[in-house]
Amino acid sequence: LYSSRLPEHFKKYAALISVTTSSIQYENDEVMRPVWGDDYSICCCVSATQTGKEMQFFGARANLAKCLLYAINGGIDVKTKEQVGPAFRPIISEYLDYDEVMERYDAMMEWLSKLYVDTLNMIHYMHDKYNYEAVEMALIDTDVRRTFATGIAGFSHVVDSLSAIKYARVKVIRDGDGIAVDFQTEGDFPRYGNDDDRADDIAVWLLKTFMHKLKKCHTYRNSEPTTSILTITSNVVYGKATGSLPDGRKAGEPLAPGANPSYGAEKSGLLASLNSVAKLPYELALDGISNTQTISPGALGHSEEEQKDHLVRILDGYFDQGAHHLNVNVFGTEKLKDAMEHPEKPEYANFTVRVSGYAVKFIDLTREQQMDVISRTCHDRM
Repeated sequence: LYSSRLPEHFKKYAALISVTTSSIQYENDEVMRPVWGDDYSICCCVSATQTGKEMQFFGARANLAKCLLYAINGGIDVKTKEQVGPAFRPIISEYLDYDEVMERYDAMMEWLSKLYVDTLNMIHYMHDKYNYEAVEMALIDTDVRRTFATGIAGFSHVVDSLSAIKYARVKVIRDGDGIAVDFQTEGDFPRYGNDDDRADDIAVWLLKTFMHKLKKCHTYRNSEPTTSILTITSNVVYGKATGSLPDGRKAGEPLAPGANPSYGAEKSGLLASLNSVAKLPYELALDGISNTQTISPGALGHSEEEQKDHLVRILDGYFDQGAHHLNVNVFGTEKLKDAMEHPEKPEYANFTVRVSGYAVKFIDLTREQQMDVISRTCHDRM
């Protein structure tokens, strides 16, 4: 748990561990304490919980990137060609119109939020009916606070796709059945992750809108709906089921993890990326806003002392803006590639990376997961 008011020596010690092992995640006590009180714990990956007083109905994620494709194609799944969502009239224009897309997308998110919550309600009811966790429940207070966890996948891709439609020209590529299977973007557009309010405002809108729709739904045992922008490593699996998007991401590629900007979108350095993520209000995503960043050692400083001092200043500035979470990896892409090709080297036996809400030995990941980690932006400048 992090606060800029922590003792300076403690902050520097934590930063040193991050610089040398990449094994620590940081969560902002200043934004969590007013919500959860003084006695809270971190459960799952980044979610806070009042210790001994509450439980959470866990809820996986809704793929909002795939939902955007449903909005464009009138509910037809581009992968299976089946009618999955409501049979709204598909968008048939050659170029996507921002207002039209936003109207269709809002309606499709309304459908998805209800389906999502109804599905989770059934899962949690059946879980309680056939596998009630009596021992665990006996260990917490009689008056239980219940939260209804949901989640978002594909967050940054939706933001960048909507930004492309609004600020550039997005041409639709359709197959023989008239289904939008790809997109050609003409012109530049602001991307989330560069401290540009034009894109970052869309990110805040997306989180606020989806959370508002979730709150309108009835939840099992009248639990409190919450959400997270957190994918762990499921971004790889979700990506396989998601077609090409207007932001330039191609069909089948992994989605960007958690609240991270899309791969390759961060053009303005680490600090600009952190500033963008910090604009997402924690009160709209009380299950957590997961942000995993990698910076090369040379960009952080020329000596270990300099690196830890710079990292402390980065953490102070990031969390003082109201940001919730940060995973810190300090290594270069070449080290990851070498570890993937030569896992037998002694120096990689305990080589740890922050993937999402957890740390893992890099060589224990599947090759597909390793490639996803390698594809993530490694900042070579502040």
